[in-house]
Amino acid sequence: MLSSIWAIFLKDLKSEIRTRYALNALLMFVVVTISMILFATAGEVMSGELLSGLLWLVIFFSAMSGLSRTFVSEEDRGTVIFLQLATRPSVVYFGKLLFNLVLIFGINFFVVIAYLLTMENFKVKSFDVFLSALILGGLGLASASTIIAAIIAKANTKGTLYPVLSFPVLLPLLITTINMTQLSIEGAKLAETFGHLRILFSYFVVVVIASYLLFDYIWKE
Repeated sequence: MLSSIWAIFLKDLKSEIRTRYALNALLMFVVVTISMILFATAGEVMSGELLSGLLWLVIFFSAMSGLSRTFVSEEDRGTVIFLQLATRPSVVYFGKLLFNLVLIFGINFFVVIAYLLTMENFKVKSFDVFLSALILGGLGLASASTIIAAIIAKANTKGTLYPVLSFPVLLPLLITTINMTQLSIEGAKLAETFGHLRILFSYFVVVVIASYLLFDYIWKE
């Protein structure tokens, strides 16, 4: 099973390297969004809460622009039937999830570097809290985005439906990660964020389990 999951991951990775659709969309979106934030807030002193919210908004909408084609590409190339015959649905799900995890962590790294270089007032005092928020937030974002991408791949209005379905599902995750990011700016200790960590970890586990149970029906629909 692990070898099959790895094969699905490599297939998507090679396809992305060849087309660079998601990477180009993500990089352009991040650059444009951060540039607009800088122009809109020029000369203003923003609070840590506002900076934390803007950071995760950039990450969220960047993910929406890049992860929406996780399963749409299979529909466009006509490889859905081949995957359905060649392997089990759970293998496809975890292979896609692994690819999205790599993509999300790449997004997070690029966004954070760009954010730290351009936002002078964004100064993280507790890097362990900040890193925990990025890792667990990325895990939750990738897991929820994967199953939602599988659902909208069957719809006619794929582009507009993806963020509409994603936002209410990801709202608890975004609120928690924003709060943790604000605490990292304020210098809170990791032990003080145990409640937030528990929410983020539970979110990831619940979404993965629910996706594993439901993906068979979604994939064969």
